[in-house]
Amino acid sequence: MSPYVLLITSISLFMGTALTLLSNHWLLAWMGLEMNTLAILPTMTHPNHPRSTEAAIKYFLTQATASMMIMFAIIYNAWSTNQWSLFQMSNYTASTIMTMALAIKLGLAPFHFWLPEVTQGIPLLSGMILLTWQKVAPTTLLYQLSPSLNMKMLVTMAISSTLLGGWGGLNQTHLRKILAYSSIAHMGWMVIIILINPTITLMTLLIYIITTLTLFLTLHHSSTTKINSISNLWIKSTPMTIIILMTLLSLGGLPPLTGFLPKWLILQELTTHNNLIAATSMALSALLSLFFYMRIIYSTTLTIYPTSNNSKLQWLTPQTKTTNIIPMLTIISSLLLPLTPMFTSMN
Repeated sequence: MSPYVLLITSISLFMGTALTLLSNHWLLAWMGLEMNTLAILPTMTHPNHPRSTEAAIKYFLTQATASMMIMFAIIYNAWSTNQWSLFQMSNYTASTIMTMALAIKLGLAPFHFWLPEVTQGIPLLSGMILLTWQKVAPTTLLYQLSPSLNMKMLVTMAISSTLLGGWGGLNQTHLRKILAYSSIAHMGWMVIIILINPTITLMTLLIYIITTLTLFLTLHHSSTTKINSISNLWIKSTPMTIIILMTLLSLGGLPPLTGFLPKWLILQELTTHNNLIAATSMALSALLSLFFYMRIIYSTTLTIYPTSNNSKLQWLTPQTKTTNIIPMLTIISSLLLPLTPMFTSMN
């Protein structure tokens, strides 16, 4: 990709999200979402491949449908209330349409079918942007509109997302699809608590972004896209393999890693507000997600131990290409290690 195209794309991605975050008018917020959608398309189609082109078209059509629904909800709400302010979504029909549109943007169930296919068809760095940065603007709109949105629909979609995100990742062998289903499940955790305690939603989003960034950067540098490739990476770079496995455990929410903290706080808030059915459903879905992460690690260790005894550990030699990036990834992944006692003591 040309450096000028990369610069324009990066600036457009940043400006689109910033415009949505800082706007108080619906048209400006909608323009920010459109800038985000259009700016990521060149990165999806580079390098040019029929599968990446197909994924980019699927993403564009899905996001265009969601943007059309958002604009329809904005116009309908302005026609009924004479308000273009971001905080004046008082019409029930407009609120329901806006809830569905933002659910499509985020990939919440039952509007999640596009996300695994698009993530599988694009490069790792584009998938990293799709599953992290592209979630910020719609989540911020949900955060600002949470008192006005259709919360019964949101809670239903949140529980469905966590359950389907857990079930969908069980039979996957490609890491990008597994991370896509993990994104669906994590979005469900964020949405279900957004009305009760929006601060926990922002904290969950931050921890999810840090964890996913660490995992995608590691997978990109090691050119790992399948579960079987992780065991081969052990021979080349054992520290990087350990970082991948620890990050997967944190993403799955295994205590005492930091990924367990938001799930613990969300379940605590749900039980405090007597939402026992929702809390039980979310806890069971968390076990599903943790199961397929543990399955990855179990299958990796079964392959590692027979090969590590008979193969030379190339990561001990200074010629290994991964030695330059290991310190940076270690610093990032250190944020994922046992921070739960510190947060709870501060709370």
